[in-house]
This record gives sequence, structure tokens and C-alpha cells, in this order.
Amino acid sequence: METLLLVTGMSCANCVRHVEQALRQVEGVQQVKVELEAGSARVEHDARASLASLVAAVVEEGYEAAPQP
Repeated sequence: METLLLVTGMSCANCVRHVEQALRQVEGVQQVKVELEAGSARVEHDARASLASLVAAVVEEGYEAAPQP
């Protein structure tokens, strides 16, 4: 499965690294690509990683996340 999240609050490469690390720690996540300029995170995962768990991981790091329509 692939989920694309809109991530707000990122302003630098450090922010990108924090979001990537948080998402990689969610059970079931296989690959993560965060783009600062686009304000997005593309997450490849299996069924163990729910949308809610992905969003929660980003929010715990101090950023906002929502599914891209």
C-alpha cells in the first residue's frame, strides 16, 4: 500500500529527517520519502500501518499531517 501525507511545519532538512525517522518506526512501514519543498511524505506500508498511526507518528514529532486527497 502507499499513502501520501501532507506535512506542515517542516522548515529544514532536520525536520525532514525527524519525520522520516518517526514514520519508519511505525510497524508495517517499508519505505518513506519526505519532500520538504512539496510538504509531503510518501509512505509504502502493509496493512499493519494505519493512516491514524502514520499521522500520529508525525504529530508526535511536532508537525501536522493529513492524507492528501
